Amino acid sequence: MTSYVRFSTASGASYGILEGDTIHALPGGLFDSLTPTGVTHKLAGVKLLAPIVPGKILAVGRNYKSHLGTRPQPETPEMFYKPVSSLQNPGDAVVIPRDASEVHAEGEMVVVVGRSLSKASAEEARSAIFGVTAGNDISERNWQKSDLQWWRAKGSDTFAPLGPAIVAGADYSNLLLQTRINGETVQKQYTSDLIFDVPTVLSWISQWVTLVPGDIVYTGTPGNTRMMSPGDVVEVELEYVGLLRNPVA
Repeated sequence: MTSYVRFSTASGASYGILEGDTIHALPGGLFDSLTPTGVTHKLAGVKLLAPIVPGKILAVGRNYKSHLGTRPQPETPEMFYKPVSSLQNPGDAVVIPRDASEVHAEGEMVVVVGRSLSKASAEEARSAIFGVTAGNDISERNWQKSDLQWWRAKGSDTFAPLGPAIVAGADYSNLLLQTRINGETVQKQYTSDLIFDVPTVLSWISQWVTLVPGDIVYTGTPGNTRMMSPGDVVEVELEYVGLLRNPVA
């Protein structure tokens, strides 16, 4: 497995390969040369950023058996968009927007697409997975119910924390996903509980929307979600990826 991060220093933003507490800088983006330049940084000495700036963000609703409750299992993946402007870096604050009254955390595994996909089979989609990272598909429940579209319920600024690293080479079908609020575990499930696995989701999307390298897909949240309040600290931990931690303001 290989862990990739995006980080900033005084000279700007860069990508790198993370090994322990050392970052080996890469010469370009994730889809350029992955041969390190020889420049290294200590993890403690840089600012971690969202590990990818995607062209687009898609997400799946109702994709864990444990999240359905009494609702019927969907026959196909139920997709929606989140705007790229909703991205938030590891460590930076999730900001509760004006008039919001019930904002929930949703810990998720997020897939990073590594190759263009159009009308792809599941097997073609499987080979196009670059890696996975952790995400928080933050959701305002009352706006989900009242608005025609989820444009602000799922897409308000800071509603898509992402990171801290992208891991390539893991078994994406069986990773432990956990969400904690103020240290209390509120979600804990393996990705084997997914209704539609990653290749199926990517294949489904590609029948209508072409996926390109760097696009990301939030793959759903397990169990029951919990409301966040200003002053809380939310952590999403995905096995091998690390801990995505954001305060709430």
